[in-house]
Amino acid sequence: MIKLEGINKSFGSLMVLRGIDIEINKGEIVSIVGPSGAGKTTLLQIMGTLDEPDSGIVSYDGVVVNKMKEKRLSAFRNKNIGFVFQFHQLLPEFTAIENVMIPALIAGSSTSDASHRAMEILDMMGLKDRATHKPNELSGGEKQRIAVARALINHPEIVLADEPSGSLDTQNKKELHQLFFDLRERLGQTFVIVTHDESLSAITDRTIHLIDGMIQKDNVVKESETDIVG
Repeated sequence: MIKLEGINKSFGSLMVLRGIDIEINKGEIVSIVGPSGAGKTTLLQIMGTLDEPDSGIVSYDGVVVNKMKEKRLSAFRNKNIGFVFQFHQLLPEFTAIENVMIPALIAGSSTSDASHRAMEILDMMGLKDRATHKPNELSGGEKQRIAVARALINHPEIVLADEPSGSLDTQNKKELHQLFFDLRERLGQTFVIVTHDESLSAITDRTIHLIDGMIQKDNVVKESETDIVG
């Protein structure tokens, strides 16, 4: 579904990514791990078309996206890619449902359609009763689940998450991790997750180990190890 070929990226004289080749299949939950400075976030941003590689190809279903004009690329990104960040990045002046609706409104959906879809997703996540609450009235776990709901509003091909549980306590981490697998079960959703959390990387379908801008290992988690998710 998603293919990165020969991706190189430098910032000045610093080589951050060196000849990265990755393929992500539909319905996979893949973690990317490695020490700080390994290039994980840069790789995720290039995969999500938020940044451009110096060289190489990023393609979705055979369509090369890193050669698109900016307007077309923005529309593609909004429709096909959802993002979840470590610090939810909800807009404080808007309610939970309004935050979830934003990508749909940007894509041209009517307020009515966006509201209906947002409420469906919030209900699916057990957050329907929090729809009219603003971020400062929500717990950390609730805010991050709302960020996931926002990422899903346009039925994206893939959700890219950068340290999504990094700011959560143990119980909320566990619930968020379970949510990713529940969404894969219900929606067939694909996830690529940058994480330092070993409990999460241990249960994903594959773990890509990135060191000094290069893939050191791309291993499939044993089927028995995924059983701890239920």
